[in-house]
Amino acid sequence: MIRRAVLSHKAGKRVHDMAYYWPHYTPMRGPADHDIMLFTLSKATGHAGTRIGWALVKDTDVAREMVNYIILNTNGISRDSQVRAARILKVISDGYEFPNSNGAGQFFHIGRHLLTDRWRRLRRAIEVLGKFSLPQFSTEFCEFFKEQSQTYPGFAWLRSEDEKINDCEDIFKRINVLIRSGRLFGAGPEFVRISLLGTDVHFDGFIKRISSLGL
Repeated sequence: MIRRAVLSHKAGKRVHDMAYYWPHYTPMRGPADHDIMLFTLSKATGHAGTRIGWALVKDTDVAREMVNYIILNTNGISRDSQVRAARILKVISDGYEFPNSNGAGQFFHIGRHLLTDRWRRLRRAIEVLGKFSLPQFSTEFCEFFKEQSQTYPGFAWLRSEDEKINDCEDIFKRINVLIRSGRLFGAGPEFVRISLLGTDVHFDGFIKRISSLGL
């Protein structure tokens, strides 16, 4: 969900984490225009192994300090990774600027279709179980797709609604589903976080296992 700053100080600059601000995850409300915005290829396209992130920074002095920090702590960014990331982003861009010319399709449309389907299947499986709940998201107008759209996060925040279930993570471990307990995120054991970003084979297996969960 899109959050607002908790702390405010006239002398400071807010850092906006835009890792998930992509149209296949959330409705785009228009161009982002913050002082410091951080992005990562891993969340945009799934190429986590490329280890590339970037920032858009308005203040040149702040940008210069950020570059110096990276050089001192990492000895610079791999040129191979930069070339690979640039190529990936170009393929995505070309898919919209030159439709059907590279055979890659329109990446964000494909991604939204995939996440929409996975959320639909997950909600249906959870509804049948009747022991858990998922967050509900409002529909908003997406400036990218030019239509009403919902939020389809890459991770699902699931909550146990059964008082007899003291540890939600343990329930899923019984059917060999490894998920992260809410305790890792400052919440209670009645919560778990589920990834929806795996391969089709893994997700199909996941839905099959929770659908057979006897409670």
